[in-house]
Formats: sequence, structure tokens, C-alpha cells
Amino acid sequence: MSAQQAVEVLAATRLQLVETEAPALSAEHEDAMDRVWEQATRANPSLFDGPTAVCTALARQGQAVELTWARTTYRRFALRRVPGAPVVSSVFVTVAQPVEDGRLVIGRMSESTAAPGRWQLPGGNVEPPQQPAQALDEAELRRQGAKELAEEVGVHTDPDDLTLLALTRGENGNIGVHYLAPVLPERTVRAQFAGLVDSEISQGRTPELDQITPVESAKALELVDGQHVDYLAPLLDRYTAGRSDE
Repeated sequence: MSAQQAVEVLAATRLQLVETEAPALSAEHEDAMDRVWEQATRANPSLFDGPTAVCTALARQGQAVELTWARTTYRRFALRRVPGAPVVSSVFVTVAQPVEDGRLVIGRMSESTAAPGRWQLPGGNVEPPQQPAQALDEAELRRQGAKELAEEVGVHTDPDDLTLLALTRGENGNIGVHYLAPVLPERTVRAQFAGLVDSEISQGRTPELDQITPVESAKALELVDGQHVDYLAPLLDRYTAGRSDE
């Protein structure tokens, strides 16, 4: 099991995203970041300095949350390996897929990923819109979440059918935006995942997830072989508590 991290779960019914400029870096930190990134890419040439979003501030008022974010690239995460450098907080989106008995589907990262064997919800880092004039809003987050669910599990869901479950703030101040998908029979989810895996392998690709399983609570994670992401147990606790209140 993974080491327990202090993860904050933020209940929210409304999320507003506000764009700002990425925090400026000192020349010293920028040089160190570039050196660490170059070392990492030499060790792993598949690393890609693609666009991503980082959180610069998070404020809440009642059930409303305002997330201030900035455009950057994956290179900036190299600062996490630079002593004394500013904290870099990622923004990621996940989709919790429930089956008919209320359990949520989690997936195990495959050997080809950066965290093989780790269990998590389907999802990924948030990408900023390609055009600066485009807005990053909740509709775009739902679209990206639905895309991740389809690419990782094979389940295709209308983004408009996703509902906001909660936000989490974990290690490095990373912000997770978690959505809940409509209920599907477990056999349907497993069949669609099996079809996705077969298709990926037939095209010479390694699926991002090598296994899925539904879990009903944080306690059930003790029966899952392998580590899990820091947000998973507290988010499951929140989900279970919400269901018991219904």
C-alpha cells in the first residue's frame, strides 16, 4: 500500500477557473530546471515537454471553488528536484465510473507508464486550450475527463453527463478535479475495457491500464495488490459518506 498522505477533500457544487501568468523563475532556478530536464530526457527519451496547466491559487467560499491556473509545460515539474525551488502544483482531472452496486472502477497503471502497478481513477493532467483565446472552464474539464475515460477504460460517456464529485489537494499542492459518470453494469465496463486492451495490443501499443476492478470503499483498497495514488482513499471515503447520506 502507498504511504498515507495528508490529502484535503473539497466538496464543491461550482468550480470557476481563472487564468493567470505562470510565476516567474529566477535565472538560477530556470537554469537548474533546464539541467534536470535535460538529464531526465537523456535517461528517458520518451519524455515530452508538452503543454500542461499548473495551479497557482485555490480559494473557496461555501460550496464554490475558484482555481487560478497558468499555462506551462512538463519541464517545469523538474523544479520538484531542485532544492529551494518554488512549489509546482499540477492540475488533473479524473472520472469515477460507478457500477450497478455503487462501487467505483479503479485501474492499475501498466508497466509502460511512469508509475507501474499504481491504482488510480481514470484521468490525466489537464491540458490548457490550444488557443490562448480559448477558455479553460468546467465544460472543457468534463470533455478532457470523458476523453481519458474512453482512452483508458474504453467507456464512452457524454461529457455533459458527468457531475462534479469533489476536488482534492494533495502532495505538492496538486489539485484533482474529480467527476462522477452515470452508472453502468459491471459486465459492460469490463467488456469495453477488454475490447480496448485487445485493440491497443493488436496495434502494437501497450494499454495505459493493465487491470481494472470496482471498489466500494477506502477499506477495500487493503485487498488490492499494489500502491495507490494519495487521493484515492480519502476520495472513496467522501463518496461512501455521500451515498450513506442519500
